[in-house]
Amino acid sequence: MQSFLTVPRLTLAAAVFCSFIIVGLFVASFFRILPSIGIVGLTLTAACYAALHRRQETVRKDWKVFAALSVVFLLHVAAGLNTEAANLGKYGQDVVLQSPFLLLPLSFWLLPGLPTCYLKRLWQLFIGCVVVAALVATGNYLLHTAEINEMYLHSKIMPTEPDHIRFSLMVTLATAAALVLLCFDDEHSSLQRRLLILAAVVLALFQHLLAVRSGLVTFYAIGLLTIGWLIVQARQFQRAVLLAVVLLLLPAASYLAFPTFRNKFTNTREDLSKVNNTAAANDYSLVARVYSYKVAAKLVHANPWFGVGKADMEGEMAVHYQQDYPTIRTASYIQPHNQFIYSAVAFGLIGVLIFTLSFYYPLLWTWPRFSPLVVMQYAIVSLSFLVEYTLETQIGLTYSLFFILLGLNGLMPAPNDSASWRPS
Repeated sequence: MQSFLTVPRLTLAAAVFCSFIIVGLFVASFFRILPSIGIVGLTLTAACYAALHRRQETVRKDWKVFAALSVVFLLHVAAGLNTEAANLGKYGQDVVLQSPFLLLPLSFWLLPGLPTCYLKRLWQLFIGCVVVAALVATGNYLLHTAEINEMYLHSKIMPTEPDHIRFSLMVTLATAAALVLLCFDDEHSSLQRRLLILAAVVLALFQHLLAVRSGLVTFYAIGLLTIGWLIVQARQFQRAVLLAVVLLLLPAASYLAFPTFRNKFTNTREDLSKVNNTAAANDYSLVARVYSYKVAAKLVHANPWFGVGKADMEGEMAVHYQQDYPTIRTASYIQPHNQFIYSAVAFGLIGVLIFTLSFYYPLLWTWPRFSPLVVMQYAIVSLSFLVEYTLETQIGLTYSLFFILLGLNGLMPAPNDSASWRPS
């Protein structure tokens, strides 16, 4: 068995299953099981590698990084102690949903560092998938321009695959990854360099055509982070000034060129003006979020330490909606669109503390090594946490966790790999 399942074959299999996860993010609506196939396949591959090739003395000392992420899964498991019997079915569904927090860290801990060429191809695959999805969405927009432009005035967004919120985060990461590969990988051919430049330009423009608030905030935050790095660390002042000029001109040009961007700006301004009108929560997304925060605050105040239990959240929030805001229709009851507030309601303040320490420990562990992809993904995901419960959907969780781990894998030693730079 060991002679058949060699290290090169197992690392190739791991890369293939990683590609299933990446592609699965974009086809989950049509082939929902593909990301799960990738995760299970990656776990089995890692187990085979550990059983056949990983000697006891080679057990890596970085186990705490992966164990920390797995604590998030245990937090959800422990919530069963605070769940009503009637909601145990929902609790079981949540445990299954959160299982990547157990399986993916375990897999990446058991596996060695993937060969540099595989890591580069996986990031290139991701960039390519985002570009294709962006072109498909743009094509659909061109076929239904007037209808989609009107949607933006009513808190709606053009159709994308996956959903527009998660996809806008992917657009930011893909743009950043293209620039990282372009700047730090010296082994690209001239054609590959041109394709990466084209991908970065197309995705930057598409982010403004899509005009999702989460995506735009992360896009400009990564831009500012890059400017800071260029000034403080790289001492490349001209590039920093050039990037700053681009970031200043892009929104102005987009406002003039893209009706979607212009209409989203108008809708956001109108949305904010309705915050004091409770009934407006039925029609305006930002207003609905404000009132979800108010309901959540009451629940946290009543259950500060251990929360109400994630499976019980929907019913508990509905009670407070009915009591305090009767003008809001049942169909407009939403969970708090903030990962930290969501966790505070579900798991209490102790749960939020455990989640924060566990989730962010790998980021602290990377310091002071240079790992731009890890830092950028953490920045993107963290900003999304402020306006979304990102980890409570299959796509959001898988996207967030997988690319953190893929970046961390670039910091791990790879067998017989002499590459001078690894994507991390």
